[in-house]
Amino acid sequence: MLSVLILFFLGKPVFFLQPRIGFKGKEFNIIKFRSMKNICDSQGNMLADEFRLTEFGKFLRNSSLDEIPCLINVFLGQMTLVGPRPFISKYRNLYSRELFRRHDAIPGITGWAQVNGRNAISWEEKFRLDLEYVESQSFCLDMKILWMTFLRVIQRKGISADGHATMEEFRGSN
Repeated sequence: MLSVLILFFLGKPVFFLQPRIGFKGKEFNIIKFRSMKNICDSQGNMLADEFRLTEFGKFLRNSSLDEIPCLINVFLGQMTLVGPRPFISKYRNLYSRELFRRHDAIPGITGWAQVNGRNAISWEEKFRLDLEYVESQSFCLDMKILWMTFLRVIQRKGISADGHATMEEFRGSN
């Protein structure tokens, strides 16, 4: 049903694939439902998120329905339900050695940083929370995060950063 709605409101392709950094730094393609239109400027460069994100796309993101295809990544062993969110591959060279430790855990569809602010918190806070998770992983913590994720999705909290359609770009660590 969602695929048909995406085709109608956003066109082809239905799925969004993007290289992400996974466990131990291994790259994989995350699979999500597309939530933005492919609109380019006169030079062929993709426009900023705020110009490409439609009301339907906002609905997909706010409800986290765009994440359903990530279950394929879970099935393939590239992700788990809970772990640090995999960041885009272009950020790889911007990490300090300490921050790269977040890849000592398998990335997750949801994680400690997501339930504690998602995109509404700073990059520094995301990294701090991801490293906290890596150091204290447990079944009980994962169950707590899954429960908190359910609550955050219902509350629709932290979906975007102030002044951004999604999140400001990561510019590197000190």
